[in-house]
Amino acid sequence: MHISTPILPPARLGILGGGQLGRMFTVAAKTMGYQVVVLDPDPLAPAAEFADEHLCAAFTDEAALAQLAQCAAVTTEFENVSADAMRSLAQHTIVSPSGDCVAIAQNRILEKAWIRKAGLETAPYQVIEQESDISDASEAFLPGILKTATLGYDGKGQIRVKTLSELVAAFKQHQGVACVLEKMVDLRSEISVIVCRLNNDTSMCFDPAENEHIDGILAYSIVPARLPESLQQQAKDMAKRLADELNYVGVLAVEMFVVGDDAQLVVNEIAPRPHNSGHHTINACVTDQFQQQVRLMCGLNPGDTSLLSPCTMANILGDVWGEDGSEPNWLPLQQHAASHLHLYGKKSARKGRKMGHFTTLAQDANQAYQWAQDLHAQLKK
Repeated sequence: MHISTPILPPARLGILGGGQLGRMFTVAAKTMGYQVVVLDPDPLAPAAEFADEHLCAAFTDEAALAQLAQCAAVTTEFENVSADAMRSLAQHTIVSPSGDCVAIAQNRILEKAWIRKAGLETAPYQVIEQESDISDASEAFLPGILKTATLGYDGKGQIRVKTLSELVAAFKQHQGVACVLEKMVDLRSEISVIVCRLNNDTSMCFDPAENEHIDGILAYSIVPARLPESLQQQAKDMAKRLADELNYVGVLAVEMFVVGDDAQLVVNEIAPRPHNSGHHTINACVTDQFQQQVRLMCGLNPGDTSLLSPCTMANILGDVWGEDGSEPNWLPLQQHAASHLHLYGKKSARKGRKMGHFTTLAQDANQAYQWAQDLHAQLKK
């Protein structure tokens, strides 16, 4: 279905997924005057705390999907939802992004083909769907990273390999599922661009975030990225081009590598939703990424993406809770005049689990990054 007239409050909006991204979407939508229905099988889903209704059922539950289909529009908080469920919903209500776009983002093989179709570079790669695909030709992609084609995030489903024998062993470790072998590149930095697209004539990008990962999980996003302005503009243009190629409606995160001495940009992957590296927009931009998600699904033009202040977003993982479940040392962070804490309402902390984030604002990106590191270090004391 297509939007002929914009959807306005107090219309009812639906979202597949009730984790932290669903929670922040719900807060944005409620603030803007909409009602929100969340579908999530977890009875303790963080978004349920703020939603008007929580459908506690599987994402493929037909009765729950029928209820969600009564919403004026539906979106998703993550890509590992059923693309077919989204296509089915689209027969009854407005759905963005489309099930087709979600299906592409779910599968690295499709994803990389679409990136290339848009005329954009990726790291050199080989598709490996069965062990017989591994041959002497695979050596051209070594050393590399073998990634499962589906269900990989935060570094999961990825194994580094240097030799053909290691590649064969890694493929067996992945239990023979379809994979992509990506050649290791001369990585200088990682950035992400979040593009907010309504149609071919109406799209805007947030300034690129410079991302620092620890153990495969995003630790810090520094904005503006400490890169030349021309490179940042090129990254925005590439993100828009990819969104146009996909005929995408909604918020799309495009992750990129800055490679080599000549700072070439190659696209790593996409996420068809707001992104962890865009959480700074809540405190540091005219319009945040979750407000954009609401606006676009309702057929409204994207809001102003201007950065109001240099900043750094820092993830808070379950690692900083005590082994007895005791809370981190929140006092320094809460007393800092230029930091903003966001906790996700998750009931139990565990190692590697994203429990919240905070954003520091400063006169320049380096100062914000230094403050973020200092405050994060104090959480566990």
